[in-house]
Amino acid sequence: MKDTFRSADWDTYKMEYSKPHKRLESLDAERAVVQQALDAIQRAGVVPHTAYDEARFLAHRRAVEERFEIPWTAITHRMQRLLYAVNAIAQPANLIAAGVFCGNTFISNAGAAVGPGACYTARRCIGIEIKPDEAARAERNVRAIDPTGVARVVAGDAVDVVAAFDGPIHLLYLDADGDKERGKGIYLDILEQAYDKMPPGAIVLAHNSANAAERLKHYLAFVRDDAHCHASVNVIFDVEGLEVSAK
Repeated sequence: MKDTFRSADWDTYKMEYSKPHKRLESLDAERAVVQQALDAIQRAGVVPHTAYDEARFLAHRRAVEERFEIPWTAITHRMQRLLYAVNAIAQPANLIAAGVFCGNTFISNAGAAVGPGACYTARRCIGIEIKPDEAARAERNVRAIDPTGVARVVAGDAVDVVAAFDGPIHLLYLDADGDKERGKGIYLDILEQAYDKMPPGAIVLAHNSANAAERLKHYLAFVRDDAHCHASVNVIFDVEGLEVSAK
């Protein structure tokens, strides 16, 4: 099943990438549009309900603002809330996030399991960043929120790390870049390594489903095929977009 949720202002809701914490709308407006997206995801059958603890989410947001070094990010406040909410609802025991840069995208997912926003206990939350210096910064950032080590960042190629992962993958987040030829098209390569390790109901989140749709055409065709995923929703409430799929 495939569907699209598109907010009326998706193309005008734009952040300054160098100002990750600048508010673009009221908290009420942000909450409302993300709830609409969650409703669409639930209707499609990706998640069983849409309830999450907003107080814990806001505690997570404050911790990131105070403790993370973020040189720039394309993760809007809407996207941060949606990523946290999907993880808080699905509660994946094992989470892998591919292409995490400074760790902001990773902790937007893993923050439902570790740190001030934690609402459940995960087994492993792994962020992957191919550039060693960025992986080291991301790991420092994550350690400032999660002293337990449940969430950690490793330096490596996501295709290889996912292929070597020795357990089920309950949620896979994709935001990696491949070589010049593949670019975001590497999402499909990563998913193909993860797919057989993902139990029924496992979730795949793919950032840039709107602004990189052409590069992602083979990936999007794969997850929108009922033979591979029983549900897939393209959430477009900012210029980046997020494809939310369930096996």
